[in-house]
This record gives sequence, C-alpha cells and structure tokens, in this order.
Amino acid sequence: MTSRRQFLKFSALSTAAGLLMPKLARAKSVNKPIVVSTWEHGGPANVAAWKILARNGRALDAVEAGVRVPEADPAVRTVGYGGYPDASGKVTLDACIMDENMNCGSVAYLQDIRHPISVARRVMEHTPHVMLVGEGAKQFALEQGFKEENLLTEQSKAEWQAWLKSREVQHINIENHDTIGMLALDGNGDLSGACTTSGAAYKMPGRVGDSPIIGAGLYVDNEVGAATATGMGELMMKTVGCHLVVELMRQGASPEQACKQAVLRIADKLGDYQAFQVGFLALDKQGRYGAYCIQSGFNYAVKDHQQDSLFDAKSLLRGNT
Repeated sequence: MTSRRQFLKFSALSTAAGLLMPKLARAKSVNKPIVVSTWEHGGPANVAAWKILARNGRALDAVEAGVRVPEADPAVRTVGYGGYPDASGKVTLDACIMDENMNCGSVAYLQDIRHPISVARRVMEHTPHVMLVGEGAKQFALEQGFKEENLLTEQSKAEWQAWLKSREVQHINIENHDTIGMLALDGNGDLSGACTTSGAAYKMPGRVGDSPIIGAGLYVDNEVGAATATGMGELMMKTVGCHLVVELMRQGASPEQACKQAVLRIADKLGDYQAFQVGFLALDKQGRYGAYCIQSGFNYAVKDHQQDSLFDAKSLLRGNT
C-alpha cells in the first residue's frame, strides 16, 4: 500500500516531468541557429556571422565577426572606418558586446581604432570593468595589439568641411541613423549580441549615444531573449529601451510586440516624436524575431537555415502598424 510520503514524492516527480515535457517539446521547434541585424548593411554582416554559426560556433564569436564587416567598410558611413566625424572632424566610435552569461564589455569615444567591437570584447574578457572610454580605451586597445590608424576617409572629410559652412544640425532620423546591432542564437541555444557605431553625424565632441550602453542600445538575457536599438540614442538611454524590450518578452510578449510597446512608451513621452526615429530589433530564446520603429524605413536582416532576407519593420507613423 502506498504511503502518503511515497504518494507526495511520486506526485512531485510527475509534476516535474509534466513541466519538463513542454520545455523539451518546445526545444525541438526552436529555430536555431539564427542571426538578425539592423539595416541593409546587416546582410553582409549576417553572412560573416553565419559562417561561424553554421559550423556550430558560439553566438558571441558570430556577432563579433559579423559587425566587424561594416566596421571595416568605408561605404557604411555610420559605423567604423569611413564613418561621419563629430563637429570637430574626429571619428569617434562606440561599441558594446554581451554574451549568454551576462558578461559584457564596452568602449565609448574611441578614436583611431578600426574595430571597437573587438576592443569591447577585450574589455569584457581581460579587465574587471565593463566600459572604457576616450584616451583610456585607446591606450588599452594599443596595449592589446590593435593598430592605430586614421579613420577619416577623404569622402567623409570633404562632407564634413562642406557641413562646416552651414553647421546645420543633423537630426537622427531615417537619413542619419547610426548603428549596426546584431543578435544571434547559436546551435547550443545560447544568445549573444553586439552593437557598434560612429554615432550621429557632426555630433558635439564628447557625445556618446546608447550604442555602447548595456540595457539601452543592447541587452541579452539567455533565459528570455535579446534586443538591440537604432535611432535617437538619447531616447533609448532615457527608457533603458533594450532592457525594457527583453523584460516585455519575459512577460509573454512576442519580439515584435515587445518592440512595439517600447516604441509606444517613448512616443507617449514625447510631444514631437514624429521628428525622430527610434527602432528596436529583438530575438527570443525560441529563435523568433521582430522589430518596430517610429518612422517607416527601418529594415533588418535575418539569416537562418531557411532564409537570407531583408524585412521592413512595422512602424508607428505612415499607417504601417
């Protein structure tokens, strides 16, 4: 005859098994590996990341390798080499990276180093800190073996000199977006993310946006999902936007729903939100993705076993909701 203690033990085991079975079932349907990134230049970046993911590599390695592509491409005017300078003519770079274990590294106002994302990873892995800035970040990069070089191309220099004649403020919108953010889920089911930028064109010297700020421009929670952002960085900083997106996914929102709610929260606080662009991109633990923005025109790239695609994000303005 079964004792009460044995019955309770059996019931507890049965309950645990019942809870585990749906998780195992869901795991079979997880879309992995997958990589997503912001803007059209995310396409070539995804290709580089996929080379690592396809051979069962780590998501962290994939996102670093991926965003290094636009960092080195002078045709991508808002990231790395060839990026627009600040008002004084200096190219200043910001980046951050975060892995599945909540390890993260960041650099801000970094000059003369082509790959700030790799410096950010060295900060994560070789210092007790999360962020290094300015001259300190540069000296650390040089100590780590990075090469010092001039990042201001002739094209960017000529456009900056033309801008000096009018000094017209360059609003951060569709024409002046400022990042590549990348999120990846690897074959092991682990998430990582990276974000890198040269910032807004002709910004005030010393200005730093959301891109190197963990929680604002990028956030990863390996239990839930990851998010990255683009657009008016100050608005993401004020709302800790990417952390908000991840927490909304934790509460049950899909990636797209979470991005939309974060955008609506920002728009609700701004009387003139139509003048700005804010966009979020999210990837959850099941490999589902989604994005949302204020103005239409924000696109994002997706690569997995089934596709290599570019999508337009849904937006608050112009009826695309």
